[in-house]
This record gives sequence, C-alpha cells and structure tokens, in this order.
Amino acid sequence: MKKPGGAEKKKVRRSQSLQSNTDTPRKQAAPKDVFQVFAEKARDHKDLVSRWAVLQETRVEYFKGKDFVSFVRNHLELKDILESDRSLEAEDIANILLKKNLLVRCDRVVKTVRPGKKKLSTFPAHLEIYHDQVFSENDAFFAWTFVKRRPLWQTLLSFCWPVLTLAICLFPVYPHQVKLLILYSCAGLLLLILCVLLLRGLVFGALWILLGKRFWLFPNILAEEATLKELFQFWPQKDEGERPKWTARLFYAIAGVVLISLLRHHAPDEAARARYQKRVSNIIDDVLEWSPSLALSGMIEKQPVVNITEPNDNVTDNKSSDEKLFSSGDLDDETIPNEEVDEVTENTEDSDHHQNI
Repeated sequence: MKKPGGAEKKKVRRSQSLQSNTDTPRKQAAPKDVFQVFAEKARDHKDLVSRWAVLQETRVEYFKGKDFVSFVRNHLELKDILESDRSLEAEDIANILLKKNLLVRCDRVVKTVRPGKKKLSTFPAHLEIYHDQVFSENDAFFAWTFVKRRPLWQTLLSFCWPVLTLAICLFPVYPHQVKLLILYSCAGLLLLILCVLLLRGLVFGALWILLGKRFWLFPNILAEEATLKELFQFWPQKDEGERPKWTARLFYAIAGVVLISLLRHHAPDEAARARYQKRVSNIIDDVLEWSPSLALSGMIEKQPVVNITEPNDNVTDNKSSDEKLFSSGDLDDETIPNEEVDEVTENTEDSDHHQNI
C-alpha cells in the first residue's frame, strides 16, 4: 500500500513546476523601450507641427527642431513616459532618439531662394540626410524613421474599398430612383468643385491685375500633403512674394480680354447648344433606363426563329430554292425591263417616220 501523502507531494511538485514554467516567459519578455513609446505619442500628438516630404525617393513625416523644443516644453506630461529620464531636456531627448534611430536629421535639397520669393520655404518638399546627426534648433529638420501604427478607422476603410468598387460596377442594375439620386449627387458635387476653382481663379486674377497681390481663397485645396483642417482653410496666409511689375499685369490683362472675346466670338449658337444638350440627355436616358430585363428581351428578339421539327435537308432545299427564285427575279427586274424599253422606243420612232412619209 502506497501512502496517500506521497501522491499529494507529487501533485504539489507538478503544480509548482507548471507555475515556474508559466512565469519564465513573463520574465524573459523584455519591457518596451520608453523612448519608443515617447516617440509614438509625440508623433500622434496634434500639437507637434509636421509635414510630409520626399527623402531619397521615400515619403517621410518630418518636423522642425524648434517646434519639437516648444512642444516638449508645453507638454511636460509626456516626459512622465520616460520614467527615470523624465528630467532630461528636449535637446537630450532628441539626441537619444537620434542614437536609437527613431529620428534622422535632414536638410533641405534646394538651398537657394526661388525667383519672386524673399526667403526659403518654411517646409520644403524635398529633403536629404544631413551629415551630422546631432540635434539643433536652427533650420534643422527631423524625420521619423519608424512606421506609424495604422488607426482602426483606416483598417476598416481599407475593407470598404472592394465593396465600393463592386457597388460602382453594379450601378446599371440599380433601381431608377437610386440611379437618379447618385447621378444628381455626383453632378452637384462636380459642379461645386468647378465653381470653387473658377471663383478662386477669378478672385486671384482680378486682385493680381488690379492691386498686384496674390490672394488665393482656399489656398490648400489642391495641396497633396495638407491635413483635413488645412484643406478647408478659407483665408490665405500673408503674401511673402514681391509685387509683380505693372508691365506683366498689363500684358495678362490684355491677354485675358482677347481670350474672352475669342471665346464669345466662337461660342456655339443656340441650335448647336440644343443639339448637344439633346445628345447628352439621350445618353443619360439610355444609361438610366437600361435594365437587365430589357437587355435580355432585346437579345431574344434578335435571335432567328428555326423550326426544329423539320429536317435539315428540307431547310437547305428551301434555302436553295429561295435563292434561285430571288436570283431569277432579280435578273428579270434588272435585264428584261431595260431591253423592252429599248424595243418600244425603236418601234415608236419607226412608226413616226412612216407617218411623216
């Protein structure tokens, strides 16, 4: 007889060994770098002004050195992420990020002022790696090197693109009311965009010719790297360029008047506009009124009707006899009437000649 105490001791030892095995992975898992967490928080923060540029054929997100210093000073709560290194200054934090390859110092590619400008652009569109990887506030740019985590809404949106593509392809089979709703919505949106662009051009041209000032409404509406807030910015920033010469303004004013007069002279008349409008309306009606049932009924009507009960020989015989009849009929219609007409004319001429004699 085995003692029950020995079995209980074996169970306790096995449970202890299982607990030790489960604890070892936790001890082996290295804690996440606090500077990595700080860099992710700083990059996602909206108060750190950043832009997108091209660095060695790669689009990167970058910021200016002085903006990073002011950002860290205004948000001291982010330094608590660094735990024991929370007392470091902004310059020291940036140097550590550079050493850990979380940042890379860059410099502008174009270092000369463009014609018509007084100073270099605040955020250049093209960058290159700077030779000295040390933090600086004076006209220094720093780009993030790690991949930004994609938010949840972007992941969900990526799954919606195939559904949207399928919905566009199935537009012909939609009900008529849905087609009208989509058509008028897209046409209204397109008309709004064209009106905004035309208004921007007219305001810019009038103020540039009359006052010599560059004034763009919605200045960032055509920008590629603008955020959603900057995209719908209505009032433009202060014009930093030189005032254009009066000769250039006069030249473009004359060119504009000539262009408008030519367009008015060669504009289509009312009848041509009516024909074009009718043609476009017919195309739109064909698209809106198309349905699978009409398409199938048209395909069925175009198919030839063949009597299946008759043998193939009879069908071929009928076809050959019909061809013979048509060919003989054609010959009679084409050749005989012409010969008869000639004979009739000759007979009439002979009879007239005898009467005269």
